[in-house]
Amino acid sequence: MTTVMLTTMAIGFALCVPIAVAIGLGAVLGIQVAGINMLLAVKEMYAAINKFPLAAIPFFILAGNLMEAGGISERLVAFAKSIVGNVQGGLPMTCVLTCMIFAAVSGSSIATTFAVGSILIPALIKNGYPTPYAAALQATSAELGVIVPPSIPMILFGVSAEVSIGELFIAGIGPGILIAGALMLYVYLYCKIKGLGKHDGDGRMGLLRATWRAGWALLMPVIILGGIYGGVFTPTEAAAVAVFYALVVGMLIYRTIRYKELVQVLRKSVISSTVIMFIIANAGLFAFLITRAGVPDAIGYWLEANMSSPAMFLIGTNLALFIIGMFIETSAAVIVLAPILTPVAMHFGVDPIHFGMIMVVNLALGMITPPFGVNLFAACSVAKLPLDKIVPNLLQFVLVIVFCLAVITYFPPLSLTLRDLAYGH
Repeated sequence: MTTVMLTTMAIGFALCVPIAVAIGLGAVLGIQVAGINMLLAVKEMYAAINKFPLAAIPFFILAGNLMEAGGISERLVAFAKSIVGNVQGGLPMTCVLTCMIFAAVSGSSIATTFAVGSILIPALIKNGYPTPYAAALQATSAELGVIVPPSIPMILFGVSAEVSIGELFIAGIGPGILIAGALMLYVYLYCKIKGLGKHDGDGRMGLLRATWRAGWALLMPVIILGGIYGGVFTPTEAAAVAVFYALVVGMLIYRTIRYKELVQVLRKSVISSTVIMFIIANAGLFAFLITRAGVPDAIGYWLEANMSSPAMFLIGTNLALFIIGMFIETSAAVIVLAPILTPVAMHFGVDPIHFGMIMVVNLALGMITPPFGVNLFAACSVAKLPLDKIVPNLLQFVLVIVFCLAVITYFPPLSLTLRDLAYGH
């Protein structure tokens, strides 16, 4: 059964069949080969999505789309530029900082790519930055959308590995700041060496004025994350609060969302949510069958027999996740792999929250690596570039993220210190 499932899934990927369909088809054929009642497929697919924490996903998607439609991204760009825009290379630094702030309300890297990229990619090009460089920077910076809390892949990891989503969220703050800081430092040095961005400060708004204009937008992550960590509401309830807040700000305060735009936002959010839920349902069935076949136990025994230390285990896991992330969509990979690898990581003494950070950051790399990097396609769409033009500029940014991943992997306090302070571990 396992051989049929994995072979079918691999063939589906090779033929560019949609991820969810390839996974679901592999699971169904596996059921047929094993002679199991097909009703099991319906039962497990329903069970995979019938989990209260997953309700946060459509809410955070809707909140992100409301922020984008409400013109909030433009205000955040002006605010970020008022902080870092006065130095050489300030515009690409603004891109990174804006993505970090926007990520704290959207939870989605694709939403971040479109919302921020539609403003900053043209601005970067206008200021003399090569178009492929601008697109590659935007795609990479938007990766922060799934690392800075709230994060949809973190929600999925929490549900799949049965760990606290609140702890995962607070653990993501350190890695998010590290990656954003490393990217900003790199683009600053790059611009200094290449002589780019000498006039990036032109048109920069004063800090006080920019903060006033973006005040309502900046208050949103404070309310959402403060409410979660303060015990006022759960991450799922926080997602609903985010929608309500974004709706009030967009329609009543900024008055940039009209009824016609609201209908389009709702339609876009429903489609995005349905796609993710369909992936979750199929991946949930696939993971159940893989577990029933004893694959996680077999992998665990193999790793225990062949990996002599936690450090070796983490190296092997990172290499495997990096390759898997290049070919499998992040949400599907998290749902399938988290229940398999987390118990093994715990056997090696790795904290499950720390391992969640490693998995999310590593698989997020798949969003900016060919052939199936969703952020690349989104950035290319905004920049109107073919994919092959952006790839040569990606290597430098991928290396920066890999360096950060190494720090996150082998320096657990970066992820766990805030968690321990907040939850008393």
